[in-house]
Amino acid sequence: MRYKFKHKPYDHQRIALVKSWNKPDFALFMDMGTGKSKVLIDNCGILYDRGEIEAALIIAPKGVYRNWERSEIPKHLPDHIERKVVAWSPEKTKKKQTELDTLFLQDEELKILLMNVEAFSTKRGVEFAEKFLMSWTTLLAVDESTTIKNHKAKRTKSLIKLGNLATYKRVLTGSPVTRSPMDLFSQCFFLNEEILQQNSFWAYQNRYAKMIRSNSGTHSFNQIVGFQNLDEISRLIEPYSYRVKKEECLDLPDKVYQRRTVELTNEQKVIYNQLVTMALAILAEEGGTISTTTVLTQILRLQQVVSGHCKMDDGRIIDVPSNKMPELLQIVGEINGKAIIWANFTDDIEKIHKKLSEIYGLESCATFYGGTKAENRQDIVEAFQDPLNPLRFFIGQPRTGGYGLTLTEAKTVIYYSNGYDLEIRLQSEDRAHRIGQTNKVTYIDIIAENTVDDKILKALRAKIDIASIVLAEGYTTWLI
Repeated sequence: MRYKFKHKPYDHQRIALVKSWNKPDFALFMDMGTGKSKVLIDNCGILYDRGEIEAALIIAPKGVYRNWERSEIPKHLPDHIERKVVAWSPEKTKKKQTELDTLFLQDEELKILLMNVEAFSTKRGVEFAEKFLMSWTTLLAVDESTTIKNHKAKRTKSLIKLGNLATYKRVLTGSPVTRSPMDLFSQCFFLNEEILQQNSFWAYQNRYAKMIRSNSGTHSFNQIVGFQNLDEISRLIEPYSYRVKKEECLDLPDKVYQRRTVELTNEQKVIYNQLVTMALAILAEEGGTISTTTVLTQILRLQQVVSGHCKMDDGRIIDVPSNKMPELLQIVGEINGKAIIWANFTDDIEKIHKKLSEIYGLESCATFYGGTKAENRQDIVEAFQDPLNPLRFFIGQPRTGGYGLTLTEAKTVIYYSNGYDLEIRLQSEDRAHRIGQTNKVTYIDIIAENTVDDKILKALRAKIDIASIVLAEGYTTWLI
C-alpha cells in the first residue's frame, strides 16, 4: 500500500486497511485495544490522498469524541495531510460558531467534524451534520457503534437517514453483539440496507429469532426464546466486515484477577434484608408482567446499600457504614504506581476522591464521570498518562470513562462496585490493557460476600450479560 503512514501499522491493522479502505460500507469489528481508531484515521488519510473524500464526520460517545481531536488524530494522521479538526458543541457562542464555520471554507484541507452520538437526538445536531454531509464528499464513521443498536432510538433513526448523504460509511466496535444477534441490525442497516437482506427490524427478527406468543392478562405479545440461522448472518456480513480478537494479534501482558471480600456492617445487613423483602413483594405483585427493568432496578438498590449509601423515597442520599472504603485504602497502600478506580455510583466516586485526596494530596486524584466538564476530560487523561505527573488515581464511572480512553500507565484497576452491563465492564477493563501496555495488569474487585455484589461479579467473569438472562434464571436468585 503506497501511503506514508505516520506510524507503521501492526499486521492486523494493515490487513484491515487492505480489506476495507476503498469499500463504501465497512464494519471494523476489532477487539478493544487492537487499534481500530488508527485504522479509521489511516483509511481517511488514504482516501483523502487519492482524492476520494474531502471530509470526515466521526461520531463517538460523549466522553470519547474529544479524545479523537486531542489524541487519536494528531497521533495517527500523517503530517503531510493538512487538516481542519473541529469538535461539535451545542453552545451558541460566537466563538464556537466561528470555529464551526471554518469547516465550510473552500480550501485544501481535510475537514474533520467530531460529534457526540447524543447530538443526533437533537434537531440542531442533526441539521448541522446534514449541512456538513451535503457540503463535502464525506466518510461518516460511528465509533462504538453499539450506541446505535436500538432501532427505535431517535439518534439511530437520524443516523441511518443521514448515512444516505455519505460516500463512505464505517462502524467501529469490539463488541457488535452485547445482548443478542438483534443488536446487529441497526449497525448493519446504517452501513447498507442490503447487507442483511431484510428491509426492516421486524423482518430481521422474524428471520433470526425464535418466538412464541405469550399472554399476560388480556394482552398478548411475542417473546424471544432463542435464535436461528446465525451462520447465515455471519455469511452475510463477512464481505462488509473485519473481525479480530486481541489474543489473535497482540503480544500483550497478562490480565490477573483478584477479589477482596468484605462483610456487610450490621447497619447494612438490616437495610439490605429489608430491601430484599420489599423487592420480592414488589415483583410478586407484578406477577406475569415483570420486566427486566423492574428486576434490575431492585438489584441496583441493593448494590447501593452494599456500596455504602441508600437513596430515600424523598430523594435524599444517606450514608450507610461500609467496610469497602477501609478495604480500598488497604489495597491502595499495598500497590505501587498509578491505578484506575472504577465505581458505579456518583456518591462513591466523590467519597473516594475526598478520602484519597486527604491522604495522598489533591494533585494525586482526579474524577471522571458525568459531572466532569467535557473541556477537562482530555487534560485528565493526558496527566494520568504522563509518568512524571503526580496524578496517581483515576477515579471514574465505567459508563462515562469506560469507552475510548487509553490509560496504559495504570498497572492496577480496582472495581469498588460493578454494574451489570457486560460490555461496559469489558470496555473499562481494556482502558489499561491495550496497545502501549507493557506491564501485567491486575484487576481487583471489592466484593461484599453473599450479596448481589458477589453474584454480579460471577456473571461478569463468566462473560454473561446479567440484563439479558436475569429473568430466565429466576429473579429471586439475584436478590436472595
